Amino acid sequence: MTRTRPLPLLVAALAGFVVAYLLDVVLAMRGFAVFVPPVSLAVALALIAVLLIALAWPVRRAAVGERRIDPFYATRVVVLAKASSLAGALLAGAAAGILTYLLSRAVVPLGSTLTAGATLITAVMLVAAALVAEHLCAIPPDEPTDTLTEESS
Repeated sequence: MTRTRPLPLLVAALAGFVVAYLLDVVLAMRGFAVFVPPVSLAVALALIAVLLIALAWPVRRAAVGERRIDPFYATRVVVLAKASSLAGALLAGAAAGILTYLLSRAVVPLGSTLTAGATLITAVMLVAAALVAEHLCAIPPDEPTDTLTEESS
C-alpha cells in the first residue's frame, strides 16, 4: 500500500470547502439557518486522532522487531489511517468553508465561528495524526546485502 499523497488531500479539502461554503450561501439566501458544525464533532475528531495514534503504536513496535503482531491488525490500522486522512481533509475543507462564510458576514456570530474554528483545527489534527500513523505502520527497509561482491568472487 502506498502512502497518502498530498494531491488527494488537497482535492478533498477543496471539495469540502466549496460544498460547505456554497451550502451555507444557498441556505442563507433561502432564509434558512446556516449549517454550523456541532462542538461534539470537534471533540470526536480529536478523540479519533488520539485513538489512531494509539492503535498504530503496537504496529510500530512490531515493525522494529520488538514484538509480533497480527498482519490483519496492521492492515486495518493502515487502512483506517488512510481513510482518516482523507476524511479529515474533507472535514477541514468544509470547516474552512463554513468559517469563511461566517467571517464574511456583516455581523460575525461568535459562538458559531469558534465552533467552526475548533472543527477546522481538530480536522487538521486528524489529518496529521493519520499521516503519522501511516508512518508508524511502515515497515523499515531490509538490510542491504552485498550481492555485487559475492557475485564477483
